[in-house]
Amino acid sequence: MALPQVTSRADWLAARRKLLVLEKELTRHQTAVNAERRRLPMVAIEKDYVFEGPDGQRTLRDLFSGSRQLIVKHVMFAPDWENPCPGCQADVDEMTATQLSHLRSRDTAFVLVSRAPYDKIAAAAERLGWFIPWYSSYGTDFNYDFWATLDRQRGQLQYNFRADPGMLGGEETSEGSGVSCFLGGQDGGIFHTYSAFARGTEFLGNSYTFLDLTVLGRQEDWEEPKDRVPPVRGGDPTFTS
Repeated sequence: MALPQVTSRADWLAARRKLLVLEKELTRHQTAVNAERRRLPMVAIEKDYVFEGPDGQRTLRDLFSGSRQLIVKHVMFAPDWENPCPGCQADVDEMTATQLSHLRSRDTAFVLVSRAPYDKIAAAAERLGWFIPWYSSYGTDFNYDFWATLDRQRGQLQYNFRADPGMLGGEETSEGSGVSCFLGGQDGGIFHTYSAFARGTEFLGNSYTFLDLTVLGRQEDWEEPKDRVPPVRGGDPTFTS
């Protein structure tokens, strides 16, 4: 086993301070990338997607549940599967009710969407003990339009913003994991603001990392661009303001 070398405390501190320089550069770069993400243009949603979930049939607007923003986690669960993919299970298992509350305090709803019929989703949710609202997009174009399902007959071979027919592996369809973000307009319109897939989602975990994907961000006064939400707050990792 190749473990780090053993050294003195003084040499360790010198090496740690050198690494800290790189870590701070990474933090500053991530802050700049988050700002550019919030500056991305938006796309108006023109289709009337209808989902089925624990509260019956719901439109995309309904999934916002009164919030201004919506984050959708695309959970890999095809219609002919009995369980969602193990990787998606691990992601959702780590989420907590407090995390959803924190997102909600920043006007952001969070739901799961899969292509499996809702009866399979309901059975899986009960079996797994999941509490996050989980909706079926079965029979709609939602998964295809947002690149969470590849389909040979439909000609939808894009994943992570590039053609990836190899994901089909000889099958006619294939599911992909990812996250998509939406903004609700004051006139009732809905806009797609961001999507990420593959390793683009592996850093997600706490409420801030999810908010960083959205067009309104953390809604704190240090963020760029300015004047997205009135009022903003100072940095508040307690999510009490």
